[in-house]
Amino acid sequence: MAGMDDKSFLVLFFEPVRAFLEEEAVSEILINGPNRIYVERRGKLELTDAKFVSEPALRAAATNVAKSVGRQFNEDNPRLDARLPDGSRVHAVLPPLTRGGTVIAIRKFQKEKLTAARLIEFGSVDETGARIIDTLVKLHRNIIVSGATSSGKTSVLNVLSGFIPERERILVLEDANELQLQQPHTVYFETRKPDPNGKGEVTIRDLLHSTLRLRPDRLVVGEIRGGEALDLLQALNTGHAGSMSTIHANSPRDCLMRLETCALLSGIDIPLAALRPQVASAVHVVVHTARLEDGARKIMQIAEVLELQDGQYRTRDLYGFRRTGLAADGKVLGRFAGGGTPPSFLAEAQLVGLPLDPAWFAAAAG
Repeated sequence: MAGMDDKSFLVLFFEPVRAFLEEEAVSEILINGPNRIYVERRGKLELTDAKFVSEPALRAAATNVAKSVGRQFNEDNPRLDARLPDGSRVHAVLPPLTRGGTVIAIRKFQKEKLTAARLIEFGSVDETGARIIDTLVKLHRNIIVSGATSSGKTSVLNVLSGFIPERERILVLEDANELQLQQPHTVYFETRKPDPNGKGEVTIRDLLHSTLRLRPDRLVVGEIRGGEALDLLQALNTGHAGSMSTIHANSPRDCLMRLETCALLSGIDIPLAALRPQVASAVHVVVHTARLEDGARKIMQIAEVLELQDGQYRTRDLYGFRRTGLAADGKVLGRFAGGGTPPSFLAEAQLVGLPLDPAWFAAAAG
């Protein structure tokens, strides 16, 4: 195998799924052992005829991915987070943690930068929704993109970050580099797993501590998963307006509850009576995404976060997708419309000359 570059070497081991790695329409490859391989095309899962010749061959593919990024994948380290040379994200788990063989999920790196125009083309949002989001970013509102797994959170975050003016300094923090910002003054940071001796780990919390000393205009955090939430909340409340991140949640209000839960994992003893006002003041807007039954991914809600009431979180829907039915072919029917009430920042937007029409937020008739 002398003379092979990393990409050719790894593709050799992934030969059974090579066609899917090269197919533009495939966004994810899900390998459930050597004999059951699914792909996601245009939001829908499909069982394929592809197979690895054996469990050892499948394990060898994952092991070589691990070696290519300087990590171990064995009985002592049975879980793997890594990337292919093209940037595609790989997560793998070994038996006996899994039944039926090694399990691998490959989320492919999208070579084409996703833009607001593309989101509109896909039907994920309409032009009015995109203009509202653009205005929110220009107004330096702190935005959290929430949604379930594979609902398009990272894609939407990519589009949101694209509205940041080029003159600003942006620091991006991720577990694995997925975001593709085009602004010239962007600095990327990536976490690091511990070495075989358990040393050298660098977490999102560690990176946050560093980036706050590196004069960011905006912070873009790939995903909030744990105690780093508290550090981020404190940063958002102390002068880093216009920052953004994603989190797993089922609704805008659930997003705030999840942030609270993650902050409590920080190891710092903070009472809810002190934490909840921090969450409510740090997050200005939640953009909630979902993957519908027909495979379409949509921005379901753009919700403003309001002041606490009797210690409870409150949100107000500004704009989003309103379902109206289901077509005979399974396609979800609906339209984008306002929530019925204009946002509290309407006057501020108009004062600085940003387009924000009160009519956009009017509820749809019927």
